[in-house]
Amino acid sequence: MARYTGPMTKKSRRLGVDLVGGDQAFERRPFPPGQHGRGRIKESEYLLQLREKQKARFTYGVLEKQFRRYYHEASRRPGKTGDNLLQLLECRLDNVVYRAGFARTRRHARQLVSHGHFLVNGKKVNIPSFQVTQYDVIDVREKSLEMTPFIVARETFGERLVPGWMDVLPDRMRVLIHQVPVRAQIELPVQEQLIVEYYSKK
Repeated sequence: MARYTGPMTKKSRRLGVDLVGGDQAFERRPFPPGQHGRGRIKESEYLLQLREKQKARFTYGVLEKQFRRYYHEASRRPGKTGDNLLQLLECRLDNVVYRAGFARTRRHARQLVSHGHFLVNGKKVNIPSFQVTQYDVIDVREKSLEMTPFIVARETFGERLVPGWMDVLPDRMRVLIHQVPVRAQIELPVQEQLIVEYYSKK
């Protein structure tokens, strides 16, 4: 299962956005890494498009090949390609677990899903990229309920805002998907139109 395993703070500083969530090192040094980090960068149109693509890619922990597949799938669907792309990324099972507050970060959520701790509509799913759809029900497996991450998740529930397109029952460790999210419900500081422009030139 391929994924980026390098230092995320470097990526956060390079792209100018906190990709981890609560990254103190990023807050402390809000300029790009490296000896030329404080220098002036000529911001071309291509650089702006590439930066937005990289923001989305690293936020969701997706490699380039898979991200390109998401783009092609989004372009085939009716509606705006940029909105469809973000919708596909947001509906990944690992992201849903993170958004529900069951994991500290998306990386943590990916690990929990990979280890088989979740059921989708009663069936065990251990694929982080699994696409969640409207009316799906995601449960923590009964054997996993008393594991430390899920005890902590129950105790700290409410510290993170749950998106309006899902409902979380912390006592049962259950997530109910009311609808697939629309762009207004996806809180991501990304200009998706620049991503579309980036791939349309390829």
